[in-house]
Amino acid sequence: MINVTVDGITVQVEPGSTILQAAEKAGVEIPTLCYIKDLFPEASCRMCMVEIQGMPKLVTACSFPAADGNVVFTKSERVIAARKGILELLLSNHKTNCFSCKANGDCKLQQYCWEYGVETSSFEGERVEKPIDDSNPFFTYDPNLCIMCHRCVNTCHKVVGRGAIDTTKRGFAATIGTSFGMDWVDTNCESCGNCVQACPTGALTMKRRKEYRPWDVTKKVLTTCPHCATGCQYYLVVKDNKIVDVEAADGPSNKGLLCVKGRSGSFDFVDSPERIRTPLIKNKETGEFEAASWDEALDLVASKFTEIKNNYGGEALAGFACSRSTNEDIYMLQKMVRTVFQSNNTDNCARV
Repeated sequence: MINVTVDGITVQVEPGSTILQAAEKAGVEIPTLCYIKDLFPEASCRMCMVEIQGMPKLVTACSFPAADGNVVFTKSERVIAARKGILELLLSNHKTNCFSCKANGDCKLQQYCWEYGVETSSFEGERVEKPIDDSNPFFTYDPNLCIMCHRCVNTCHKVVGRGAIDTTKRGFAATIGTSFGMDWVDTNCESCGNCVQACPTGALTMKRRKEYRPWDVTKKVLTTCPHCATGCQYYLVVKDNKIVDVEAADGPSNKGLLCVKGRSGSFDFVDSPERIRTPLIKNKETGEFEAASWDEALDLVASKFTEIKNNYGGEALAGFACSRSTNEDIYMLQKMVRTVFQSNNTDNCARV
């Protein structure tokens, strides 16, 4: 282990650790815009610049390896000045419509500009208004709000492994785009939205974000996605006792990622007016379904199952599990079929 001192706090880290990792262990927060944990550092945004005692130049904390005896300053005058300069450069080529932006209150650029007191840019950029790509059914890409941090590109290429987007052109004309400038919906994009969650600004936003802002959120509830048995974890974002969004959690099976079903098709049905909210039992006289209690419904089902088993044997019964179930629920059903029904007729409709 090597000893590194960050803002007066000495910690021990493994050889090969970066300054950023040492700072995290010391509980010192260093601002980042392009950094993605567990990926080879991009080191392009330069927001994580820090000063190391005895070194003439500032270094990027996300990529610079820590050495034994390093004394690091993350808030020195040089560091603060450098970060302000970076923010001014970004603002020189950034559309500042923060009040109407869907990411208002959830934008790292906005947060850092407020934190470092940067309101305007002293640089004159040559910003060209670029067309907004609204072709994807789930999210919108506004290149005018992009800061070219490449988090979306690195997520798509190196984490998801899809490679639907990349950096195109150069200079002020540079942008994140699709192959040959085709509409996003026509690419090999799977609409998983992981690039959207990686975006630190409002360049990539889910279309449903227009329904709420971060300060509207009442609570976030950790749960398991119901769409298959993979067991992806996410947070249900709740506003006024209604689910308005989901955010991927760092679960053991998904590591902060979601598929298009988990991110964009997993909660709308919760408040559907067509949803059955109570058990229904058919009235034999009228032929109509009538509301019943759970005890009434379960007693009826159990009695019918028992009647069939007694008359025809367990092989007359079967259990068919829904693919929108967790592994635990599916296991429980097949266990009931084998032990209670005394039948091996059990299956699951997950064929994908």
